[in-house]
Amino acid sequence: MTRGQGGAHGAWFLVLPALIPILLLSVGPLLYGIALAFTDSQAGRTDPTQWIGLLNFQDLLRDTLFWESFRIGLVWAVAVSVPQFLLALGLALLLHQDLRFRWLSRALAIVPWAMPEVVVGIMWRLVYHPDAGVLNETLGTHRDWLGSLSTALPAVVVVGIWARLPQVTVTLLAGLSNVPRELHEAAAMDGAGAWRRFRAVTWPAIRPIALAISALSFIWNVNSFALVYVLTGGGPGGRTRLPMLFAYEEAFRYGQFGYAAAMGCVLVAVVSILLAVHLVARLKGDDEA
Repeated sequence: MTRGQGGAHGAWFLVLPALIPILLLSVGPLLYGIALAFTDSQAGRTDPTQWIGLLNFQDLLRDTLFWESFRIGLVWAVAVSVPQFLLALGLALLLHQDLRFRWLSRALAIVPWAMPEVVVGIMWRLVYHPDAGVLNETLGTHRDWLGSLSTALPAVVVVGIWARLPQVTVTLLAGLSNVPRELHEAAAMDGAGAWRRFRAVTWPAIRPIALAISALSFIWNVNSFALVYVLTGGGPGGRTRLPMLFAYEEAFRYGQFGYAAAMGCVLVAVVSILLAVHLVARLKGDDEA
């Protein structure tokens, strides 16, 4: 065995401890879910599971409820991701300044990130409570924010923005910490204002990180489940039924495992296409730059 081959085998030996959990907990379930989508698997069925080809996907194309949930999911993902990124960028720029008690401000900014989504959902249910909620007590109203057809989705969007804001903020703050301070000082000496320094110095430096975290944030929001499930359970009237909630109900409430797996395959395909478009646009932008 040559030295190069021995080094390659040694590298694989070092990678295996991290690779095995990924294969077992991510790749394996994904492949099993894809295979399940082509079967008629159901809960409580005594007959053997049959291979039915594309029948689940054909039924899915005619399922208006699923495509309505898909539309709601896209609205949710955009409505959460865009304000979330803008607020996180502003907060990161603020926390990057030489403020008094900056360490305390940074610690408080990541508090929502340290809380499980179930706890966040329960806490915000109390905030939105129609009788004794903090929001209604402040506004002097008795509105059922999570139970109204007109306010349920906007109320859940607010919680989604708040819950994942620290994640995006910390990532952007890490990018800002790598921007050389000398560049800002040179631009200021040349007479550049704050906005011009941001466009010419800050944004080009953090642009790769910003594009990456915005794409990841969109994917996370498309796949949201726990937060919305605790807040509304998909109601009222399906106004907050995201695609993952719809698939969950089909699998664990109605026992249609094969049909739910087909929904998961469609979601994986759509997210993969969106991610590919994002990467192509990013690479094209980097080439032009």
